[in-house]
Amino acid sequence: MTLRRFLTRYAEPGGLDPNLIFLIEDIASACRVIGNRLRNAAFEGNHGLAGDTNVQGEDQKKLDVIADEVFARICESSPRLAALVSEEREDAVWLKEPKGGDYLLFYDPLDGSSNIDVNLSVGSIFSICTVGTDGDRDVLKAGDAQHCSGYAIYGPTMMLVLTVGSGVYGFSCEYGTGDFRLTHPRMTIPAETSEFAINASRYRLWDAPVRRYVDECLAGMTGPRGRDFNMRWTASMVAEVHRILTRGGVFLYPVDDGNRAAGGKLRLLYEASPMALLVEQAGGAATDGHSRILDLQPTGHHQRVPVILGSANEVDRIAQYHTADAGSAAS
Repeated sequence: MTLRRFLTRYAEPGGLDPNLIFLIEDIASACRVIGNRLRNAAFEGNHGLAGDTNVQGEDQKKLDVIADEVFARICESSPRLAALVSEEREDAVWLKEPKGGDYLLFYDPLDGSSNIDVNLSVGSIFSICTVGTDGDRDVLKAGDAQHCSGYAIYGPTMMLVLTVGSGVYGFSCEYGTGDFRLTHPRMTIPAETSEFAINASRYRLWDAPVRRYVDECLAGMTGPRGRDFNMRWTASMVAEVHRILTRGGVFLYPVDDGNRAAGGKLRLLYEASPMALLVEQAGGAATDGHSRILDLQPTGHHQRVPVILGSANEVDRIAQYHTADAGSAAS
C-alpha cells in the first residue's frame, strides 16, 4: 500500500482532512529530496561545515542548511499551512494570516548531522499542530496538541515513520519508483527490554537516578536486575527511536551538570514532543524524568528538555528513581 492510499483511507467521513494529507505528502516529498541530497553530498561538495551557527549556537553542517531550505521550499505552498517552525530558524516563519484550523509545521530538518561525514544514519523529524482561532500566532503547543508526528530515516533503506493519532506505521521508499510503501504496519514497543541507549561518556555529569539505572543495567546477571543488558549509542535520535520502534529498548538524554543551565539537550517542540507522540502511540512511554513529555507546556521556540523514552516498564522504573531521589533530597 502506498503512503497516499494509506492516508486517503483515513480521509473518509470523520477521517483525515484532505489538506492534512496534502501536507504529509509534501513532507514525504521533502524527505525524499533530502535523502537524495545526502546520497550525492560527496559529489556535490556538501560535506562539512557551512561556516555558520544556528540559533542554538551550534555549528551548522552544509546539509543542515540544505535540508531546512528543502523543507521550506516544498511545504510552504500547502494551502492550509500557516507557519513553519524549524530548529534552524530563530523565529516561526508565517506564510499567511492564520485562520482557525490552519496547520503549523514543526521540524528538525536533519537530526544527527554529526554522523554525516562518517556515513552513519541521520534523519528528519516533523510534527503538525493546528491554529486555534483566526489570527492566533501562538506556536508554543503542548505535545498533546499534535495531530501528526513522524520522522524520516536515511539509512540503507529510506523510511518514513508516522502517526496520525491511531498507531504507528512505517513506509519504505521503493528504489526506482520513489514511492513510500507500507512495510511496517502497527509498529509496537514491548513493555520489557534488555537494551538501553545513552552517551556513557557523560557518566560523571549525570544525576544520581540516571547513574543508579545505568549501574544496575551494567551489573547484569550479578546485579539487582538479574539479567544482562546491551548498551547502544548512535548520536542520532531518529536512529535510536527507530531501533526502539523496531525491537524495543529505552533511550536516555537526561539533564546533567553539562546541560542543566540550558534545561537539557533535546528541543521540546521539534524533537522531544514528536518522538514522544510516536512512542506513546506504539505502546511506550516518554518522560523528562518527572513529567510526561506530552504534558509539557513550551515556553519558547527552542526550549530544551531532558528525554527518557521507550519500553514502558523501563521508563517507569527510571521515573520512579527520580521520584525517590527527589523525596530523599526533600527529607
